[in-house]
Amino acid sequence: MKEMVIISGKGGTGKTVLAASIAALAKNKVMGDCDVDASNLHLLLHPEIKERNDFYAGVVPVLDSEKCTNCGICQEACRFDAIKTVDNQTVIELVSCEGCGLCARICPVQAIEMRENMCGEWYISETKYGPMVHARLGIAEENSGVLITLVRKNALKVAEKNNLELIIIDGPPGIGCPLIATLTGAHLAVIVTEPTLAGIHDLERVVKVTQHFGVKAVVIINKFDLNLENSNKITTWCKGNDIEVIGNIPFDNIITEALVKGLTVVEYTNGAVSEKIKGIWQKLENLINSGIGTNQ
Repeated sequence: MKEMVIISGKGGTGKTVLAASIAALAKNKVMGDCDVDASNLHLLLHPEIKERNDFYAGVVPVLDSEKCTNCGICQEACRFDAIKTVDNQTVIELVSCEGCGLCARICPVQAIEMRENMCGEWYISETKYGPMVHARLGIAEENSGVLITLVRKNALKVAEKNNLELIIIDGPPGIGCPLIATLTGAHLAVIVTEPTLAGIHDLERVVKVTQHFGVKAVVIINKFDLNLENSNKITTWCKGNDIEVIGNIPFDNIITEALVKGLTVVEYTNGAVSEKIKGIWQKLENLINSGIGTNQ
């Protein structure tokens, strides 16, 4: 069983559009959406949720206003300014709270209790392309890396249960904790970039992350014909760093039309863009079948 993650150094490169089309082309697979902070793969794959689960991470303070004497001790001690006095009543602003628990420890009347925080949900769903594991993190919530790990573990369980050969992960943008949680232990990283200065800069950064974790990486240049000079720079840089550019996808308004219809590009059209994506999938399938893996 192989796990392929589709990532990008920055948002807006077309990563999810490509992931959805590959999901439509691949067989014997399970999909996972690990962009839990801003998940959108479901907009194209239209999953039917079969199993819904709460996600708990960290703790938050809960104030019992009946016990509270408004003594102000917790407010003075809170270094995050999360405890305020409003209309002569003590209130805790959870957006500012870091969950350290000091307020609960020092409250003289035990009016504050630390409780486990329900900060999101994760799902196991069915789509016409196969099973899908995805999640949604609450607004302004943390611990996205923990939730991503949960998505990956359950995608693996679904794959093992159904004897599926491939896990396709739509990863988060950037190079932070969410990417690390997505990338660690994967077999192949597919990096989608674009021919802009920001795209080149962030491509170089995300490649360094894949190299640090010993994950083989390949590159796809999306909208390559918008700036051929920058596309050539990307190709030259990748060649100098022993990274294969497995495909160039041209800019085409047909992609926007497919998104408006809520369809993957390869289902919406048989044009040049679809043929490019199909060719990319053939190369990825050959890599997967050749036994690629981590260097760890």
